[in-house]
Amino acid sequence: MRSACRSRVRSNVQDTAGVVRGAIEPFPPSLYLRSTPLTEADQAIADFARETRAQAEDTLPLLHALLGRIQEEIVYDTDPTHTATTAAEAFALKRGVCQDLSHIFIAAARHLDIPARYVGGYFHRADGVTKQEAGHAWAEAYLPAIGWIAFDPTNGICATEAHVRVAVGLDYLGAAPVRGARRGGGTESMAVKVLVDQAAWQVQS
Repeated sequence: MRSACRSRVRSNVQDTAGVVRGAIEPFPPSLYLRSTPLTEADQAIADFARETRAQAEDTLPLLHALLGRIQEEIVYDTDPTHTATTAAEAFALKRGVCQDLSHIFIAAARHLDIPARYVGGYFHRADGVTKQEAGHAWAEAYLPAIGWIAFDPTNGICATEAHVRVAVGLDYLGAAPVRGARRGGGTESMAVKVLVDQAAWQVQS
């Protein structure tokens, strides 16, 4: 049996240099200091975080340095990791997908006592590629003087109008695009195709 799910996101996005504006925040930033099995900082990530702090003491430059180092040092590779791969495992491999790079960023930031959270959503690529195998993931970190700022370690940038923010959580499991349960046996497989494109809305006056 085959089934399909389609959805359309209508979003009035704008470039805010990564600063999150207008979001409803039911939880205090301190909640996002909590570690999870997917975002636990092992000794290697802890050392990586401390080395990065030595490059920039102020929090905002520190986060940008963290963003740049992860984007440069972790190779984007869809083969060696899966949805249950931890930040420590991906960091040891020095390879992973956007989920893994985001988990590493979050683990390092939390180790430095900076609240950080996982963001699940979509990314409109500038190269014109609209057919994608999955959604996108990035991270947000909290600065008291500014608020939440979105960092995309896969692309080495702060979030722009090309990022469609859908859900946030402590890690991937808290912001997964699809969650559920099934009953029954049989052989099953799931194929995912994502189309992210700019819609041409017709405005009627």
